[in-house]
Amino acid sequence: MGTQEIYIRNANETEARGPFTAQQLADLAEAGQITPATLIYDAITEQWIELGTNPALMNAVYPPKKKLGFKETKVTNLNQPSSDTRPISVDDMLAAAEGRTDDTKDKADPEIAMARAARVGMWGAVLTLVLAAGGEILPGSAALMSMEGDQLITQPLVILGVIDLALAVLLALGMTSLYPFVRFRAALGVGLVGLMLFAQGQQPVLLYVVAGNLGLYFCTIFTNLLLTLLAVLAALGGMGMLSWFLLNY
Repeated sequence: MGTQEIYIRNANETEARGPFTAQQLADLAEAGQITPATLIYDAITEQWIELGTNPALMNAVYPPKKKLGFKETKVTNLNQPSSDTRPISVDDMLAAAEGRTDDTKDKADPEIAMARAARVGMWGAVLTLVLAAGGEILPGSAALMSMEGDQLITQPLVILGVIDLALAVLLALGMTSLYPFVRFRAALGVGLVGLMLFAQGQQPVLLYVVAGNLGLYFCTIFTNLLLTLLAVLAALGGMGMLSWFLLNY
């Protein structure tokens, strides 16, 4: 069929066109230049017949097209929760952000960790200043109650205690902008209290002075939680022992 010479013409034409092969007729049909009503010359009957009456040639010129089938595919809606999925709560989102879940334990937000360390350091500084104020004010409370200048001069630790108590209150209110004053107070504590104890021959107590004041200083510096906890322990331990000594000396 592919090499057969075929002549064609329209019903209103007297001249034939060709010869064509079956493939060439298929190309003409695809281009819309012939139809099943186009006449072809049948060499067997020596007559012109319509293309549509020749099944074999029709199949060659107009091959049946394969029907497109659709494979059924199950589509999962990503926004549709499954039956075993529980709703996500605010606590779950906070735990994920802070790296406290199995999926996010290695991806904790560093800013959240730094904020937690800063909060621990602030409250550590507040408690340290309260401890210091207790040891500084109580032994000289009589001078403070009298509010007489000559008596207050003889009790310089009372003045330092009042400052410590004021700083503790302000820090508890969230005024961390006072950290530079807290650091200055820590340095002053080492110098002033250390000098007084050294003059009184209480050199072993200087260790408490240094530990308490250095811990207080670093409570306002560190943003690493572990280092902040160490600073808080040093501040509370050193200042607590110093206050105990001042109250019982």
